[in-house]
Amino acid sequence: MGALPKVFAQNQLRRSPIYRLTQAAGAFCEVINSGAVPMHYGNSDSELDRARRMAIADLSGLPRTGFKGTGTVDWLAGQGLTIGPDSNMAYRQDGGALAARLAPTEIFLIDGLEATGALIDRLNGAWNWGTEKPRKLIGYPMPRQDSHAWFMITGDAAPDMFAKICGVDLRPHKFAPGRIAQTSLAKMSGIVIRDDRGAIPAFHLLADVASAEYLWGAVLDAMSEFGGAPVGLQALRRLGEVPS
Repeated sequence: MGALPKVFAQNQLRRSPIYRLTQAAGAFCEVINSGAVPMHYGNSDSELDRARRMAIADLSGLPRTGFKGTGTVDWLAGQGLTIGPDSNMAYRQDGGALAARLAPTEIFLIDGLEATGALIDRLNGAWNWGTEKPRKLIGYPMPRQDSHAWFMITGDAAPDMFAKICGVDLRPHKFAPGRIAQTSLAKMSGIVIRDDRGAIPAFHLLADVASAEYLWGAVLDAMSEFGGAPVGLQALRRLGEVPS
């Protein structure tokens, strides 16, 4: 099995809320930014094919954060981020991270799949109240590492699968790259962000960490008729590198 070496466990690395489920499915994990991340399930070539058809990956061990409130977008722009004016859109940053604008003054940041954590670490370290009076409005941090589970759904059949659990039409001609849907997924609230890997449809799925096991099972059930199954981060990285 892909259990982490004892030294990792002793260091109390951050684990996904569905760590036990991915371990039971045979996941082999690596440590990325102090998080245990499923990299593969034993056969990277077959996982690549699966990811092109229908797959789910657990990215909950990767870095993410958030900022909210009046002045948030201006402060992030001052930190070098590029964030467009439209809400419910995700904006790509240098290095691959996405700044998901959930509302005019709320940004949810998820790292790119290379998962260096550099941007998110820098932003978390840079935020602080100034000493000026009146104090400049720069928003406030909304830590997301422990509030939201993070899955990624890939494959040509993904929009059809989502039609079973989500009321939003996620077909490519209806839901463009970068679009965000804050909606109901399998009868619970969640966030869907389209972020294709090459020519393959791909969607980030962010939801309440307390319901992660339920949602993981619901998606696996919904994708079963399409031959869907879990894949690791390696397959997602390769997916963006190969032609469809």
